[in-house]
Amino acid sequence: MDSIQLLLDGFAGALTWQNLVWVLLGCILGTAVGVLPGLGSSMAVALLLPVTFSLEPTAAFIMFAGVYFGGLFGDSTMGILMNTPGQASAIASTFEGHKMARNGRAAQALATAAIGAFIGGIVASIIVVFLAPVLAEFSTKFGPAEYFALAVFAFIATSSVVTDNAVRGLASLFIGLGIAVIGIDGVSGAPRFTMDSPYLFDGVSLVTVTVAVLALGEVIYVASLERHVTGGKIIRPKGRPWLSRAELKEAAPAWARGTAIGLPFGVIPAGGAEIPTFLAFGLEKKLDAKRATPMFGKGAIRGLAAPEAAGNSTTGMAMGALLALGLPISATAAIMLAAFRQYGLQPGPLLFERAPDLVWALLASFFIAMIVLLILNLPFATLWAKLLLIPRPYLYAGITVFCAFGIYATSGSLFDLFMLLGIALVGFMMRALDFPIAPLIIGMVLGPLAETSLRDATMSANGDFSVLVQGPIAVTLYVLLAVVLGSALVARLRGRQVNKVR
Repeated sequence: MDSIQLLLDGFAGALTWQNLVWVLLGCILGTAVGVLPGLGSSMAVALLLPVTFSLEPTAAFIMFAGVYFGGLFGDSTMGILMNTPGQASAIASTFEGHKMARNGRAAQALATAAIGAFIGGIVASIIVVFLAPVLAEFSTKFGPAEYFALAVFAFIATSSVVTDNAVRGLASLFIGLGIAVIGIDGVSGAPRFTMDSPYLFDGVSLVTVTVAVLALGEVIYVASLERHVTGGKIIRPKGRPWLSRAELKEAAPAWARGTAIGLPFGVIPAGGAEIPTFLAFGLEKKLDAKRATPMFGKGAIRGLAAPEAAGNSTTGMAMGALLALGLPISATAAIMLAAFRQYGLQPGPLLFERAPDLVWALLASFFIAMIVLLILNLPFATLWAKLLLIPRPYLYAGITVFCAFGIYATSGSLFDLFMLLGIALVGFMMRALDFPIAPLIIGMVLGPLAETSLRDATMSANGDFSVLVQGPIAVTLYVLLAVVLGSALVARLRGRQVNKVR
């Protein structure tokens, strides 16, 4: 009952006209950026990060939440209409969604995606309201050894399990960790990897890195492919932008199953919504094969409904894990964690005590964002598609200028602009060589936490490293990590055997 009362108080804060404007703006920006080819919600949040520091924290995070959820639908819109998903989490939705569009059911496909995203997000938000305080209370039992184990779990899971190439994933992680240790050591006061440059004594700004890698570097990469890759022809949505009773009956079980699959992945640092969307799609495909008249491959509505619900339920739960544990499960969540720190806030149990107004207004805004996105996306999908008519040179040049203005506005330093360009080129090379970006961001965000926790744990035990594996929570995290790694290894070995047989 306390959670319900606190949520009602949160609605009182979120339903002010100023915060409603920020929710609406975030949903519009997230959807718009998600629709544009090659971009996504991660880029939208990264671009907004340096320009929202003048806002009051509650308004800024309410807008970030709208961008986060809106970007997912924009990514799916691209996949359905052009067969080019904005991010990996939308790939599973393109398989049957684009076939529906080619069969003249584009409007119904977009409606299926919008309703599925709404259901998954609402269910996850309801669970987060009751689960996040419990997780926050549980996290009070975490000491330095437990936080170090949690960071190691996030490092290994995001760099080895999710990526196709574990070596590249680990290399990306170590690049992020390497950037994180640049600057003055907080304990000894000695400069580390600063090359005697006073500009690096304070370290490399996380804002600069996120904007460089996720925005400017991505723009350079997409622009470099523009002459070599021709996008598919866009399918114009026609007909009724809603589902018939028969279609609702067909999609409802898939929405429910997809939501159930996505929920647990919101608290597991396994790379975000990519895995649960594929799991949801695979389950529906297996169930469809047992039917008298299989529909997969012909535009099956269940093949679109399940991944959409799974993706948004994962995203909703991820926000709960971020608020309660300070644990980012994706690159976008890692950026939001960085935003909290820029405002002097640390997600976790103390956040619920020190900033309850912000936490519960943010949780209330999840529900508002879901409703706003449903209103925006059901009848106006055709308008979002018109964003694809923006000339690419103007689009990419505009994003580049926005990146530079944002970084200069936060630091006022030309050195940071040169660093922005240099790190963006590193991000471009990583994308060109198929190195994952998420491990780099998570390594930089959680690197200081891992270092501080390791030092505190070993210093309290007089240098005895066995303290890291003595607590039951830490041991459980390491065992769970071993199970996850073992499962991923077995799955890959089976996949290789199947390929050899073929």
